[in-house]
This record gives sequence, C-alpha cells and structure tokens, in this order.
Amino acid sequence: MKKIFVFVLFVALLSLSAHAQTALKKVYNEEINPMTQIDEALAQAKSSGKFVVCQVGGNWCPWCLRFADFVTKDTTISQVIDQNFVYIHVNYNPRKSQDAEKTAQTQSMLKRLDNPARFGFPVFVVLDGQGKVLHIQDSSFLEEGKSYNQAKVLRFLKNWTPQAVKKH
Repeated sequence: MKKIFVFVLFVALLSLSAHAQTALKKVYNEEINPMTQIDEALAQAKSSGKFVVCQVGGNWCPWCLRFADFVTKDTTISQVIDQNFVYIHVNYNPRKSQDAEKTAQTQSMLKRLDNPARFGFPVFVVLDGQGKVLHIQDSSFLEEGKSYNQAKVLRFLKNWTPQAVKKH
C-alpha cells in the first residue's frame, strides 16, 4: 500500500512540475496607470513614426497570455510588430472589488479606447501617433485551436501598419 501511495504522489508531483514549466509568463503590469502607459507609448510611437497596438486584457486571461507568448515566439510576427508598432499590454481588471482610483482609471482607459471590452479579451486597439483609435480587433477571429493562426495575425497587423493606413 505504501508503494502505491508513493507512486501516486510521484506521478502527481511530476504532473505539477510539467504544468509549472509550461505556465505562461504574466505580461500585464497591474500597478501602472493605464492612461500613463498609453501616453508613454504614444510619445514613443510619435517620435518613431509607428502606431500603438494596445493588447487589452489581464494576467487572469489565458487567451491574453497565449497571444503574448505566441507573438514572442513567432519571429515573423514579432518582426512586423517591432518595425511598425509600439506594442503594450494594457491591464483590464474586471473585478468590482478594486479601489475607487483603479476603477476610475479602468473606466477612463475603456472610454479612451472606444470601449473595446465589448469584444471580449484579449482585444487589440490600434492607435495612430496622435492617439486616435484606428481599429479594434476582436481576437476570436485570430484564434486557431488552443492558439492563434499566424496568417490571420499577420493579415491583421499588416493591414494596420502606418504604411498601409497612409496609402488609403
């Protein structure tokens, strides 16, 4: 009986270890004021001739973390992002229990980004260098299985580069 217990315990620990190794990196800073974060990204974008892509979501959202992991590992996508965008993770906390200041910051951020929460999370908001919302992208159209489709993500990004928008 002891051997069975030790074996079951060993399998359980091995399973937990494997899960811990595949856990996705948290990318959202839950402490920063999202309005300040967006302003800083806009200043950087304006000086470099880029647009801003705000990935709105949170560390609580598995699909948000999957996308961040996906674009980090796909060199073609990360290159398109690096060349054309200032890419930021804008934290959205849906909990009602947060303090009044955080709630006000969240409401200001959602208003500024034209209420992207209606599309679910993550949601991507493309801003020009002046802060104007150019496009809100529902991420569900980019998904494939338990990840994202490279061709769909590239199509989304390439259609909203500064060069593509200025042509029209």
